[in-house]
Amino acid sequence: MLRYRKAVTYGFHVLLGALEQHGTTTRYEVRFGETPASTAEHIRAALATGAKVLVLWSFYSPDAAALAEELALVRRLADGPSVLHIAGGVHATAEPVQTLDAGWDIAAVGEGETTLLKLVDAVGAPTGITGLVYRDAAGDIIKTGRPERRPLDDFRGFSLRWDRFNALEITRGCVFSCRFCQTPFMFSAKFRHRSVADVRWHVDRMRERGLRDVRFITPTALSYGSQTDEPNLAAVEDLLASCHEGIGPRGRVFFGSFPSEIRPEHVSREALRLVRRYCANTNIIVGAQSGSDRVLAAAKRGHDVEQVRRAARLAIEEGFRINVDMIFGMPGEDHADVQASLSLARELAELGARIHAHTFMPLPGTPWRDAPAGDVDPETVREVDRLSQRGALYGHWQRQRDHAHRLAAAAQAYPRPGRSRTLLPVVTPADPAVPDQGGR
Repeated sequence: MLRYRKAVTYGFHVLLGALEQHGTTTRYEVRFGETPASTAEHIRAALATGAKVLVLWSFYSPDAAALAEELALVRRLADGPSVLHIAGGVHATAEPVQTLDAGWDIAAVGEGETTLLKLVDAVGAPTGITGLVYRDAAGDIIKTGRPERRPLDDFRGFSLRWDRFNALEITRGCVFSCRFCQTPFMFSAKFRHRSVADVRWHVDRMRERGLRDVRFITPTALSYGSQTDEPNLAAVEDLLASCHEGIGPRGRVFFGSFPSEIRPEHVSREALRLVRRYCANTNIIVGAQSGSDRVLAAAKRGHDVEQVRRAARLAIEEGFRINVDMIFGMPGEDHADVQASLSLARELAELGARIHAHTFMPLPGTPWRDAPAGDVDPETVREVDRLSQRGALYGHWQRQRDHAHRLAAAAQAYPRPGRSRTLLPVVTPADPAVPDQGGR
């Protein structure tokens, strides 16, 4: 049983792709619960046949509290000793004990493909399966260790059997360990890429099914094929040329746009012209995150503000509409840093860029997990609103402020052993060194 929500369909489709290839002696059915009520109805129907039920949940950290309430509702509607509720994803990986305390029976930690296949083989019994955290009969926490990490080519990126398609994951993990991002800490701070041949297999299947749009999931699009912080444009061209050919003249390839982005220092005329040659998108997303070099250094972003300006100018000169991600309320950010970010936002807006605004959230599993919730002062709110009214800024930054405070409260309730809850130094011009702790 999948608690099937729009926000997490990609991950479920990958699990289904792995399951449909897997040979097992366990007889099973897959059902989709698209609401709490339908989830409970499916559980009741399965229990009536004498089946054991594994209910799979996946959610991001900002959704954890709401999903815990939903779990409690589903349990009230349908429950029993043959039902196991298993939570996976970045939040369960980063906060497994908090996840168990919220009501789930098992937290699946890390990558889920091999974990799910072993659970199916074992008819749901967790004993001896790596990648799990649960409580035994005495209430003690059992941690079974890291799950197996296998090449992306080993598993399908979507499900043919259940006809569930999505943007194709081409890279997992990230060498850019920014302090606010969960990706490198869930999947490791290195890249694993799906091969061009395997990507092409998926594109061919999409075309056969009548699908026309190819999109990619990757933490940093122009890092495809690279194992360093430098782009590998030859590998990118091989990928895009194959996809362009595979999807056919009536299809479209999108690269460096939603749901992925491009790092500003990777933007070059050569790279942009590759996108123009093979892809349909006329816009790209660039992650700037701040207009303050001091904050960028503290966050371990790996680029400076001037590289953001250069990326915007190049993209616009090459005919692209550029969307620039910026985060307000970063740890240690002072008034001068905020003004620098607002100044950059206005400058980029004058060039024709759009700002995608975010509020800093202290995400579990990151070095800034114990930082204060991001806050935005009234003056900044007024300026952001002015940019929004001009059509130069968009985003759910106000809603993220509420999420940030809930995450900060949860972190206070579950302090990390041996770590201070206020571990962040404020970097000043007199003390430019930043401890190497990793991040996005």
